[in-house]
Amino acid sequence: MAWTEIPLAGACLRYDPCWLPAAQADELFAALRVQIPWETHRIRLFGRCHDAPRRSCWIGDAEAVYTYSGTRFEPRPWPSSLAELRTRLAQALATPFNSVLANLYRDGRDAMGWHSDDEPELGPTPLIASLSLGAERRFALKRREAGARALSLPLVHGSLLVMAGETQRHYRHALPRSARVLGARLNLTFRWIQAV
Repeated sequence: MAWTEIPLAGACLRYDPCWLPAAQADELFAALRVQIPWETHRIRLFGRCHDAPRRSCWIGDAEAVYTYSGTRFEPRPWPSSLAELRTRLAQALATPFNSVLANLYRDGRDAMGWHSDDEPELGPTPLIASLSLGAERRFALKRREAGARALSLPLVHGSLLVMAGETQRHYRHALPRSARVLGARLNLTFRWIQAV
């Protein structure tokens, strides 16, 4: 692995732009687009429910139930290609994973707003391994304080971003819309869900 440590106070971020070789990334991207049962999740914003601006699927072990934005997600079973990837990631990062949130951004109009992955089920210092496949998208990260400036990181096909330590406590992240992005991006965020 060719890790780049991203120096941010109060965060632990590592990035490998070539974690998966291009041929493997291409194969996985094509397989998962058809193997995953994509859904449009409903999210609660400012007290109202809306369709999420992307397609998603919560996948994991039977006990890895996750509550996000007021909705309880029961995990779908692991497709074989994702089960193999989970084992490989667990070995590479020396940490177990019992779930993955798969998001499909169909083009630059699909996005994710500012948030932190700080739900109680993730524990106080979660390690989240985020694998990007498909079109390059800009990942934005900023401290939670009002007026904080955002850092921008291009997430390329086959790249792996690891967020650990107190990153979620001190920072929020987003995937902004972009009129320049025409292709699809598939993002896999592997996590460990704790019983609460």
